[in-house]
Amino acid sequence: MSDPTAEFFDGLGHRGHEPLLQEATGTIRFDLEHDHGVDRWFVVIQQGDVRVSREEREADSVVRVDKGLFDRIVSGEENLYAAWVRNELRAEGEVRLARLIQRVFPGPPGAHDPRMFARERRRQA
Repeated sequence: MSDPTAEFFDGLGHRGHEPLLQEATGTIRFDLEHDHGVDRWFVVIQQGDVRVSREEREADSVVRVDKGLFDRIVSGEENLYAAWVRNELRAEGEVRLARLIQRVFPGPPGAHDPRMFARERRRQA
């Protein structure tokens, strides 16, 4: 059985540098709540350089969310921003970091990055 959350964080950590987070510096801890406790993922961002671990330590921003919902978010089945608006996802501390990291979350299946769409339209013209 696959774990979408682990796959997401493993992939994020292996990227090393994420251009979409170039303007971000700080730490984010994701507290993913479930029946058996809380899974924690710790993300360090240094001007786009990203490291991911399972450390349990203080962070500039803490995101709390149900693990099942987070699995659906990183699978593209749910929208992170919509969960935030519904108060199913909560951020504490430096909320700006939590908002910036949204950039690396997948969109819904079949969605296209708007920049790629614009490039394709220019090529066709």
